[in-house]
Amino acid sequence: MNISRRQLIQSSSAAALLAGIGRQAWAQALDSTKVIAGFAPGGTADIVSRRVADKLHPGYAKSAVVENKTGAGGQIAVQFVKTAAPDGATVLLTPMSMLGIYPHTYKKLPYDPVADLTPVSAAAIFDYGFAVGPMVPASVKTVPDFLAWCKANPGQANFGSPAAGSSPHFIGALLGRAANVDLRHVAFRGTQPAVLDMVGGQIAAVSGPTGEFTQHVAAGKCRLLSTSGPKRSKFTPNTPTLVEQGFKDMAFTEWFGFFLPAKAPQDVVQRLNAGIRSALASQDVIDGLAVSFLEPAPTSPAQLAAMLKADTELWGPLVKAVGFTPEG
Repeated sequence: MNISRRQLIQSSSAAALLAGIGRQAWAQALDSTKVIAGFAPGGTADIVSRRVADKLHPGYAKSAVVENKTGAGGQIAVQFVKTAAPDGATVLLTPMSMLGIYPHTYKKLPYDPVADLTPVSAAAIFDYGFAVGPMVPASVKTVPDFLAWCKANPGQANFGSPAAGSSPHFIGALLGRAANVDLRHVAFRGTQPAVLDMVGGQIAAVSGPTGEFTQHVAAGKCRLLSTSGPKRSKFTPNTPTLVEQGFKDMAFTEWFGFFLPAKAPQDVVQRLNAGIRSALASQDVIDGLAVSFLEPAPTSPAQLAAMLKADTELWGPLVKAVGFTPEG
């Protein structure tokens, strides 16, 4: 699935980009638009939002700003956009988890990922990383080492993630299940708050987007034990994947996607899609995303809808396998 996703994204040609950008489209620019991100400033969702928003004016909108509406593991942002006017002035940037996994983990979501939102374009794809902090001895160099240490130190066997019910949460839960370890989960409002607690010695490990660990790994404050992709990331070539470390069924990538409220006019969807494509083709945006280990991944609205459908179907059985009980 990961390979076909990349092929799907790469199939979006330059011709499609040019077709979506015309003189009439630019003439219809909105006065202003808000890009809503559901996680804290400084994290990968925030970075993607700001990199793209900076390029949405003056073409799509005369001004574009980012608002961080954190809480409920990203649900607050989705619900806010759901209730906004479908005029293109309010745009959602969200990871897949809030739309593809949460339907399996919450009994009563305040939104329907399909009925309440209009897909516009994927933004970027990325792998997850699993890192440990100073609570964990330096002798722990691999994920199996960490799980063995957790067995020997059950009082410290824990990990943080950006949200309960998110992909990073389930990656950690699946690792604990594979090793028969009671690996306790601690949910945060974004990965950066979790990482700060980890490097401060408050929790043992964090599962989150690989790019969220960059500065802390470079500073020697935490150690990246693995990445989640089907093969080693070009950004972390010396870090083995979970598959390489013996977890053969654990190859996961995730994407960020842009959405509008339901019933957004098709001309608005196409103009925003064109603006996003143009932004993601800019070399400074490509370079800026690479700093956070993100690969630009523009798609058509239909391709994004297909990606969401595939991931929703993928994660249903995995949530059941973990034995996760849906929350209110």
